[in-house]
Amino acid sequence: MKILLILALLVGVVAVVGGQQQQRNQQQRTTPSTTSSSKKGQDEEPRFLALPDAVKCSRRPKEFFYDGHWYFYSGNVTKYRNAEVDWLEARNACREYCMDTVSIETEEENNIIFDLVRDNRLKYIWSSGRLCDFKGCGDREDLQPISVNGWFWSGSGTKMAPTNVKPKNWTYQPWSFTGNNKRPQPDNAELDINGTPESCLAVLNNVYKDGLHWHDVACYHPKAFVCEDSEELLRYARATNPNLPI
Repeated sequence: MKILLILALLVGVVAVVGGQQQQRNQQQRTTPSTTSSSKKGQDEEPRFLALPDAVKCSRRPKEFFYDGHWYFYSGNVTKYRNAEVDWLEARNACREYCMDTVSIETEEENNIIFDLVRDNRLKYIWSSGRLCDFKGCGDREDLQPISVNGWFWSGSGTKMAPTNVKPKNWTYQPWSFTGNNKRPQPDNAELDINGTPESCLAVLNNVYKDGLHWHDVACYHPKAFVCEDSEELLRYARATNPNLPI
């Protein structure tokens, strides 16, 4: 199954609430695009996706390893130990280290993340999950309906399985069966409350008495996060800093 070309280039170019610019080469793919993660109706200066810092990439935290990638949980890094940030800021914090917020693409990886959330007694964490609800998405028949077929991992550019079925080769449904409106996730509940779409994916820990599950959440909410190696950002940093071991 092919994802949009715009998504295939996407390691860091998805807008949190609004539009997206397609990037056409390696430099553009790692150059930030303007974005906003404010609640609807609140004015905010445009924000940008961060470029990697080569030195930070070479010294990036390496807490645990899975399937060729290093990961770390923000609460175990001094700089972010007591920090909770919105979805975009979480991505930027990871991107400085040639990483991105976690893309949970297998059941085994999901179990690792669920165990981390449970073991650290967290209420929630951000992932790189994003809804394709910006310019260009509505024209794609293969993404309709968007709420079912329009979710993808912005960290890897990989499209998710439809939200109304178990992902292929999974033994359970990671999306929750309930939420604020007592409907299966994703339900875009906050749109009815204050007009803000729930366009980002967080792992929630029993917030709705539902155990550990995925939920769609408005992107401005502050949360801890998990970072995962970004192959594209690592390639970029290595190509532009050939004498630095990354």
